[in-house]
Amino acid sequence: MGAAICAVFAMTSCKSKESAYKKAYEKAKAQQENVVNTTPVTTQQTAPVAVTPTVPVTTTPAADYSNVTVRTENVSLVNGAPLKAYSVVVGSFSVQSNASALSNVLAGKGYTPRVVKAVVNGADWYRVIATSYDTKAEAAQSRAALEGQYAGAWLLYQK
Repeated sequence: MGAAICAVFAMTSCKSKESAYKKAYEKAKAQQENVVNTTPVTTQQTAPVAVTPTVPVTTTPAADYSNVTVRTENVSLVNGAPLKAYSVVVGSFSVQSNASALSNVLAGKGYTPRVVKAVVNGADWYRVIATSYDTKAEAAQSRAALEGQYAGAWLLYQK
């Protein structure tokens, strides 16, 4: 009978150790959360400092557009404002509706686009012109700005 009582005590003692470990873990976790949640936040106020921005003076040399390649074509206006001597072509299409679609996109971006028709080797090509200028330098400057959006933009001189 004594052996049976010892066996019962031995079996029940394991459960108490397990629950004691669990209680200790939960208590430590709760303490850790309390430390994180109760950490005071301090702010330091300083007097405002007056800042005077400096503007660097940059001098940009005048760009030389004398060597920019210009194509000369005999074109006829399909739609848009009249052309000036030099124009920036951003797209060429064999289908007129494709040229009109790009023209609409340009108009939505604030440009005054034009669509012109050129006959090249007996085939009709519709050129989409984003900008048109009286001087080559102005057109070349505009082309440089447009090349980031329209790779392959080129200058057209109307015959």
